[in-house]
Amino acid sequence: MNTFYVLVKKEGVQMSRELKVIWLPVVFILLGMTQPIVTYYLPSILGALGSGKGITIDPVLAAQKGGEVLAGTLGSQFDQLGLIILTVSMMGIIQTEKANGMLAFILTRPVTVRTYLAGKIISNYLLAASGVAMGYFASYLYVDFLFTKVPISQVMFSLLLYLVWIFFVTSFITMLSTLFKSQSMIAVVAIVLLIGFRIMVGISPVVDFINPASMSKLAMELLIAGSIPSRAMEHSIVTLVWTMLILFVTHHWISSKKNNSD
Repeated sequence: MNTFYVLVKKEGVQMSRELKVIWLPVVFILLGMTQPIVTYYLPSILGALGSGKGITIDPVLAAQKGGEVLAGTLGSQFDQLGLIILTVSMMGIIQTEKANGMLAFILTRPVTVRTYLAGKIISNYLLAASGVAMGYFASYLYVDFLFTKVPISQVMFSLLLYLVWIFFVTSFITMLSTLFKSQSMIAVVAIVLLIGFRIMVGISPVVDFINPASMSKLAMELLIAGSIPSRAMEHSIVTLVWTMLILFVTHHWISSKKNNSD
């Protein structure tokens, strides 16, 4: 436990030096604010720019409910630009230590691979989850002011579902950071695959069942429909199983390097 605490503290110090603990939450807060503000004022902006000529404003857009707008924050902001930002912030989570020799040094210390990975994953997940939560609640405040109210229970449950997806994202980027040597390759592969997972949501029930990105869709459905989807538990379990498999691959790769160095 003491070793784990030291590793988590080391990660915290590193993220503080990189100002990641500041700019990541700020970016997600801005993303969260963008969706309700743009949705609310877009009809007025289009009307002013077009002077009412040649532009037809969909009345459905202007009459969206709060839950729909908040769901748009998850789908349009966090699942697009948000995924790119998370990838950029975490792409060097292990690759940097591989490149500067710190990983090899740590593996020669009395530190288990499991503890090392736990310190990495938990510290970075807590930062990512905090940033997402801050941005999400910033969006909720604007939605509550500009649109209809959304019950706080729906807001909380949808956030919990979405954070399961974020846990998968964190673990997935960590695995890629372990396997690849180039940060640019890590970023490209992670962004393409994660956004690809999100695009594939809705293709078929079978694909949705095994697709971790379905957690984001379920969070959005909860906000729009106002009730917890019946398959939320099954999807959560499948996503956590995928996450455990990813962590196993990461653990196996690092363990093999540790054994080869002996």
